[in-house]
Amino acid sequence: MSRSKGYNPRDRFFLKAKEENFAARSVYKLQEIDQRFKIISSGQTVLDLGCSPGSWSQYASQKVGNRGRVLGVDLSPVTVKLENAVFIEADLRDLKLEEVFQSHGFQPPFDVVISDMAPKTTGIKNTDQARSLELCELAVDVAQRFLKPGGHFVCKFFHSNDFAGLRKQLQANYKKVEIVKPESTRTMSKEIFFVGISKK
Repeated sequence: MSRSKGYNPRDRFFLKAKEENFAARSVYKLQEIDQRFKIISSGQTVLDLGCSPGSWSQYASQKVGNRGRVLGVDLSPVTVKLENAVFIEADLRDLKLEEVFQSHGFQPPFDVVISDMAPKTTGIKNTDQARSLELCELAVDVAQRFLKPGGHFVCKFFHSNDFAGLRKQLQANYKKVEIVKPESTRTMSKEIFFVGISKK
């Protein structure tokens, strides 16, 4: 896929992540969202969907502290080691997801569900948007099943014509829905984040 002249894989967020020992620059997207909306706090249990390579879980782990726990789920393995986090390789479409969680010592519901899931991009706009919508809807469904009332939800989405429908669906389930494009998002990126505050 071609990159525009402004694309710099080793930008200041990449370098900052290396310096602060985070697995990826995407950590600063979650950090900005959390600083604005106070999503994650000490002692909570957090479900991190599409957690590889682990930077969102690293941030959540720091925020929940030793009284909290993080469960990361991804189809790919995660090599990050955190005392208060467990990483499992699982498919979120697994109908026995609750059993999977319980077998790893987690009893839903969770206080927070976060999703940085993204499709493997093809460069074909409609295809990438459709795959992003599918993953976002999957995250929304998992949050409906496993997020406690009053809990918060964060989900990445590639902006498309499906935006309004998805926002409407979230507005039916959360007291407030915010749309964020964090500063660390690359300029040419179409990704935005839905933030569902206080599940009904």
